Amino acid sequence: MKRLHPERTVVAFAGDGDFLMTGQEFATAVQYDLRIIIMVVDNGMYGTIRMHQERDYPGRVLGTQLQNPDFAGYARAFGGFGATVERTADFAEAFAAAQRSGKPAILHIKVDPEAITPTTTLGAIRAKALSEHGG
Repeated sequence: MKRLHPERTVVAFAGDGDFLMTGQEFATAVQYDLRIIIMVVDNGMYGTIRMHQERDYPGRVLGTQLQNPDFAGYARAFGGFGATVERTADFAEAFAAAQRSGKPAILHIKVDPEAITPTTTLGAIRAKALSEHGG
């Protein structure tokens, strides 16, 4: 999209697991000076798979934890802009800095893994599943 509309601010959202599967494309953004901003939302797991595990097999978690790199450092390693956001209050400045950088950017946004979606938690999903499955 940025290549077609260079005047637009282009923002992509990716979970950490998603980005680990496709993050090499950031090198292409740097190579072609595509000043995109990628928000890597890091909860340290394959969150969708974990939700399904908790819903269908509460408490039986397998293979969803991730050992993540420093995604902001990853951006800098390619010559882009990278910043880590650990508190909501720091987001606006990090986003503005990414825009000012004039480079493709990654904002590494660390989130609480328990808050699996904006409306529920892993604990709530597990509790509901246990009550439905008689656990």
